Amino acid sequence: VELDRWIVGEAQRLQEEVVQAYRDYNFHLIYQKVTQFCVVELGGFYLDVIKDRQYTCKTDSPARRSCQTAIHQIAEAMVRWLAPILSFTAQEAWEHLPGERDEFVFTQHWHRFPEAAVGGRLTEADWRRLLAARGEVSRVLEGMRKAGEIGSSLDAEVTLYCDGELRDSLAKLEDELRFALITSYAGLKPLAEAGGEAVETEVAGLKVAAAASAHPKCVRCWHHREDVGSHPDHPELCGRCVENVEGRGEERRFA
Repeated sequence: VELDRWIVGEAQRLQEEVVQAYRDYNFHLIYQKVTQFCVVELGGFYLDVIKDRQYTCKTDSPARRSCQTAIHQIAEAMVRWLAPILSFTAQEAWEHLPGERDEFVFTQHWHRFPEAAVGGRLTEADWRRLLAARGEVSRVLEGMRKAGEIGSSLDAEVTLYCDGELRDSLAKLEDELRFALITSYAGLKPLAEAGGEAVETEVAGLKVAAAASAHPKCVRCWHHREDVGSHPDHPELCGRCVENVEGRGEERRFA
């Protein structure tokens, strides 16, 4: 899945910076860069987005195993980054990682990332534009939550009005844009079509319109979808969850 390849690529780039910082004895840079990666890219984005795949996809589905593989790659790398600084913590983590391994993390070389981690349909610039747009969507939804209009972001449907490179980047995710934004629906429209309900954002050329979804809520994935109850044997599930429960499982390409 593209998102998983992106986060592993980010970890690979970070490792190059960490290794250079160790060579230069700039230990404070290692602390800063690893902390930022954990807080921003991982905690603030990636781990939130993949919860849906972890909890709703079939156990052995490629989509679910893809994000698990990405997490494993990052864990293998991170435990090595931290070993010289957080020695005891790194060793404890090392002992709990799956797979056969040497007794001590301190005898290891830097992690070797798979070549498949780089490349993909979405470029680094695409992901940066998505992160910026997602931040603005989150601000709009937080205002709705405080006003009592929604309980969580999955209660909302959003429309992003934008043009140019931003629209091109977001359009690459197709219907999976909603998973990246953690909303029940996400659509794209030209900026010129933005009405009075659309909110100006700090991202140039982006307006966001959001509303509480009128569709029923799936009890399994918590998404509000028009096809909830369409399957007679599963009156409380959406079509996607029915496919994940009884069918071959959904396919994910981007998020």
